[in-house]
Amino acid sequence: MKKLYVKNLAKPNKPGGNACLPARQGLPSDPAYGGADRQSHDLQAAKEYSFLLLKFRLRSEKELASRLRQKKFSEAIIQVTLNFLKDKQFIDDQIFAQGWVAFRLKRPFGLRRIRQELVQKGLDKEIIEVTLAQAKEDYDEGAIVRQLAEQRFCRLKGVEPLKAKARLYAYLMRRGFSLDTVRNAVGEV
Repeated sequence: MKKLYVKNLAKPNKPGGNACLPARQGLPSDPAYGGADRQSHDLQAAKEYSFLLLKFRLRSEKELASRLRQKKFSEAIIQVTLNFLKDKQFIDDQIFAQGWVAFRLKRPFGLRRIRQELVQKGLDKEIIEVTLAQAKEDYDEGAIVRQLAEQRFCRLKGVEPLKAKARLYAYLMRRGFSLDTVRNAVGEV
């Protein structure tokens, strides 16, 4: 096997070293060449990054995988990391969905918009439907929309009434409330 030598031009008088060093041959355990040490280092880095993200808020499995892909982790490392987090119960899409729905209902947003957000976060349709059905039991959309409409309409006192109602209608629709509920609330104001 032929040895290649590379001149160490940056530090020729490095203590304990020579001016000429053998070039790296890519040993399996060499981190620079993707060996076992590199994989364990990447796995540890992926776990640490996942914990950093989860420190701020709960995340869905798809959301976490997407963020790991943005950091250029391999698919194998991402799958191992996600399996580890699921086994240790750090990520659970059902718990995430319940927390997200509760958080968004307090804002308040409508169920239509919350459903759309959960789909964007990559949750299974069955989980979304079950979670929204549970939330719908204690949720009076009509009362919430009427209250929001009154508050918002008070802010629009200086605007002509038709334009104010159009703005109010658009505002409530953007928040994800149902069409019939919004029409009723805007008609009452």
